[in-house]
Parts: sequence; structure tokens; C-alpha cells
Amino acid sequence: MNDQIVEEQDSVATPPAFALTSGRVRGYHRAAVDTFLASARAAFEDEGEVSAVDVRTASFPLVKGGYVVADVDAALSRVEDAFAARERDRAVRSSGAGAWVDHARNDAQVILDHLARPRRRRFARTGVLTFGYRVDEVDHVAARIVKYLRDGEALTVEQLRSAAFRMQRGGYREEQVDALLDATIDVILAVR
Repeated sequence: MNDQIVEEQDSVATPPAFALTSGRVRGYHRAAVDTFLASARAAFEDEGEVSAVDVRTASFPLVKGGYVVADVDAALSRVEDAFAARERDRAVRSSGAGAWVDHARNDAQVILDHLARPRRRRFARTGVLTFGYRVDEVDHVAARIVKYLRDGEALTVEQLRSAAFRMQRGGYREEQVDALLDATIDVILAVR
């Protein structure tokens, strides 16, 4: 009888790390998320080669019965913050706090210089038959970034991470906008 209990306990699957989607809602592929998080944990514990940027740019296939996207994204945000703090600590130890601040200040200036371009011309545009990010929505977020960097107005990493833009023909090129948002997140994390 004890053997039967052991077999039943062994056959019970480990509970999922995050809530699962149901019905027609798609979520992140469970194995892909679990594998990525396991490798990130190992890299963090062994000071491996995963960086905050790697965590931020991680992507997973969407499937039925997958992990709830918002739950995984929230966890990834915490993991990214931990990697960014570790990267900042390493840089400060090796080069000093002044060098770290100078680097962040230079990055902020590059962002400000880019966003000094006239409205509706801040990024390259897609062709008239191709979709890109909606120009007015991106320009609105760009104005908030300028106010943060120049005037010290409140802006959080979470607000930038959750920024979503509708699409329009002839809109801004996604990769350029995303790169600037990533650079701004790096600056915010650097000065936290």
C-alpha cells in the first residue's frame, strides 16, 4: 500500500509557476517560460551572462492554456530589476559611482537629443502601405520622457514597459521606438 501512495505522489505534476489561461485566451508557453526563468536564475546565482536587457527582450510563444501574460510580465520585471541592480553594483565597484552617473547622464542626453526633433518627425516612418506605431501616441510618450529627463517629472519603468501603441499606415518604425524606450528604461534603472 505504501508503494501505491508513493507512485501516486510521484505521478502528481508540479504545480504551474503562474496562473493559467482558460478558454480561448492565449498565454505564454509554459515550458518556454520555465526554461528561461531557470536559466536566468542560474545565471544570476552564478553571475552568468544573462543581462537585464536579455530579460527585457525575452519573448515566448502564445498558446492556449499557457501562463497568464500579465503574471509572467510582472515577474520578468522583477527579474530585470534584480539584474539591473547587479549590473549597476558591478559597474560602480569597478569604475566608481561617478563613472556610472556620467554614463547614465550621457545616455540621457542622447535620448534628449533624439527627442528634440520636431513632433511627427522623431523617428523614421514606415511606407504608406506598411503599418507602424501611431505617431501621436508615440509623441505623447516621448514628451513624457523629455519631461522626466529634463525636468524631473515622475515616470516609472513600469509605465514605459506597459506602453502600447495602436498601429497606423505610415507610422513610426517599431524597432526605433522600442530601442529608445529600452534606452530610457536603462537610464531609469541606472539612477534608481
